[in-house]
Amino acid sequence: MNTLDVQRTDLTLGVAGTGLMGRGIAQIAAQAGIAVRLFDARAGAAEEARAALAATFAGLAAKGKLSAAAADQATGRLQAMDTLSGLAGCHVVVEAIVENLDAKRELFRSLEAVVDQDCLLATNTSSLPVTAIAAACRVPARVAGFHFFSPVPLMKLVEVIDGLLTAPEVCDALVQLARRCGHQPVRAADTPGFIVNHAGRAYGTEALRILGESIAGVPDVDRILRGSVGFRMGPFELFDAIGLDVSHPVMESIYDQYYQEARYRPSPLTRNRLAAGLLGRKSGQGFYRYVDGRADVPAPAAPPAGPALSIWVSRRDARAHARAVEVLRAAGARLDEGRHPRADSACLVLPTGQDCSSAALEQGLDPARSMALDPLFADLPFAGGHVTLMRNPLTRADVRDAVWAAFGAGARPVSVINDSPGFVAQRVVAMIVNIGCDIAQQGIATPADIDHAVTLGLGYPLGPLALGDALGAATVLKILDGLYDFYRDPRYRASPWLTRRARLAVSLSTPEN
Repeated sequence: MNTLDVQRTDLTLGVAGTGLMGRGIAQIAAQAGIAVRLFDARAGAAEEARAALAATFAGLAAKGKLSAAAADQATGRLQAMDTLSGLAGCHVVVEAIVENLDAKRELFRSLEAVVDQDCLLATNTSSLPVTAIAAACRVPARVAGFHFFSPVPLMKLVEVIDGLLTAPEVCDALVQLARRCGHQPVRAADTPGFIVNHAGRAYGTEALRILGESIAGVPDVDRILRGSVGFRMGPFELFDAIGLDVSHPVMESIYDQYYQEARYRPSPLTRNRLAAGLLGRKSGQGFYRYVDGRADVPAPAAPPAGPALSIWVSRRDARAHARAVEVLRAAGARLDEGRHPRADSACLVLPTGQDCSSAALEQGLDPARSMALDPLFADLPFAGGHVTLMRNPLTRADVRDAVWAAFGAGARPVSVINDSPGFVAQRVVAMIVNIGCDIAQQGIATPADIDHAVTLGLGYPLGPLALGDALGAATVLKILDGLYDFYRDPRYRASPWLTRRARLAVSLSTPEN
């Protein structure tokens, strides 16, 4: 195929489908100086979209975000077409119709009868195989994925998808077109979920697993992941914002497209809530109840007036021991600083990838006097300072209350959860890192594009591979191995990409004999 110069001044873009996504794509293109032809199969829809975009440009001018001249020029670049043949002569056509494979394939076949031989055809699909769309075309080499995120003018990311039949120069041109429109492109192979929807599987599904095991409730999971790791929204807040009518089918689709890969396994919790109509914010009730559009979130439990027990801190992890002792001492807690705990002291273990029960038994401690503290995230650059404590089934109430009160005496918020290998943040972050590593292992995208796509598309504090670097590959592998040893669930098997890097990191840190 001939290489398209997307910087040409007479570039014309066709947009087929003028719903929310199509309008967003048309807006950024028109603002970038590109002539845009709008088409929609519903009579009058293209003109409605053109008028709505003209109003958008006028509104931006009124707010001082565009000059009046720029708004008029952008509006002048829009044309509403009554028939598909109106897209003849376009250099690129982007499809943004309903997410249905048969409908998209039929549209692309019809487009081929209209556009020139060198016109590039792009699909904005978020979940369908680009290759399956291209295979229905006479010239499949010119078909690629061009996946924007909603709302398009604000979400500056676009995934450029190479189908198996796509000519490389087609995606090269789409990368440049995205940049001309002010967006940041990442390039991905044609696989289920591409980068963002693939990488995002861990956050919600692992949180649902934690909820389903009664390890922690909805508000605490959200508070821990916001406060410990720095996510903008907790997973259940995110489910409610998106709506389970959108998010649950995506979970099922990617799980099925990967032939029931355990890492992407959905939860019956969302299936049941979807059946009950508990969609989230849009239905007034989801994981939270909404009053006047605001979530009714219960206040966190206040630290109890715990008994004045001395607290002994495990020395298994010297750095974590020093941090925990510093926090407790600053809070005025009574410390038992012996090598072994006194008979009347509460015992604090600091496990990575273990539950409180296992850590206490392994260290020869009395489980009834034992609590666990999550030792990770306290001094990482993206950490928020939230304290997570864990009890085991035998932990005495007075021990729980004494440790809780000691940590709650400072300024940091505290959550107390039930026994779990890997706490909450460890589990979720390790799964995020692992799936990101496996995306790299499969060659779906470069490590840089994986991290770039996730931070822009999902708003994570760091991309999955950068999160792995921050914690250390060996630490992430330790968490996953602990989860796998406990559950014997292939969901927690480590990616080869992660395993090799963890082994190499350990090898490089070990002095030669």
